[in-house]
Amino acid sequence: MSATFFEIERREEGREWFAPTDHCRGPWDEGACHGGPPTALLVRSLERLVPELRLARIAVDLPRPVPMAGFTIVAEVVRAGRATANTRATLVDAGAKVCAMATGMHVAMSASPLFPGPLDNSGVVLPRLSDSEPGEFPLGRMRHRLSGFRNAVEIRHPPSQDPGPGTTTLWMRSIDLLPGEQMSPFQRIAPLADCTNAFGRHADPDQVAFMNTDLLIALHRDPIGDWVGSRSSSVWQPTGVGLADSVLFDDAGAVGRAMQTLLLQPVG
Repeated sequence: MSATFFEIERREEGREWFAPTDHCRGPWDEGACHGGPPTALLVRSLERLVPELRLARIAVDLPRPVPMAGFTIVAEVVRAGRATANTRATLVDAGAKVCAMATGMHVAMSASPLFPGPLDNSGVVLPRLSDSEPGEFPLGRMRHRLSGFRNAVEIRHPPSQDPGPGTTTLWMRSIDLLPGEQMSPFQRIAPLADCTNAFGRHADPDQVAFMNTDLLIALHRDPIGDWVGSRSSSVWQPTGVGLADSVLFDDAGAVGRAMQTLLLQPVG
């Protein structure tokens, strides 16, 4: 069986219980998950609520670390409509503590094309996968020495890309979310989106902690293929507040954006 981020160990009152594998472990705390894989599970829960509409945006708040010990997810439709719908999901640990909350925006897609092709006046020029080369995960330093998220992904980047701090452009391919289940395009891009703060950092984590308190992913179309890309940057203020932002793309061009509010803290 191929490696996955989670296993489903048991069901409590009809709910799925998600057990993280070592591939979920984040860089800050050996007992906490990287935010990307749990976000992909939240996407999965919201997509299943309104399958007739397309999930276009998810906003995730992360009030406390998501435990490697496992959790369940409770999801509901807040408002149903023909053109749009709103959903909500809550990630709860074994002690009934809320570790993450997500809201979703679902939209109907036109039955026939409105334009001959995409209209894009952003002026953003993005790289092609064929021009990239294999590389290491940019964030080489962690607070612990255990295996984690960085060991569960493959990286490719433009030949001129520097793996150090600064604006970073790269491609990522991750392992699957759950055994025997194919990830949706939105689920597959979620782990990459949550790396925005790390890839666009101004310093390494042994100098400054740059933890994201939330994650917003907005996609105007589904990414195609296993490899997804991001161009990440950030602004850090001396007040300890930061904002990380990335353009998300595939080999055909941009698919959306990711944003994170950052809590900056000194190390040592």
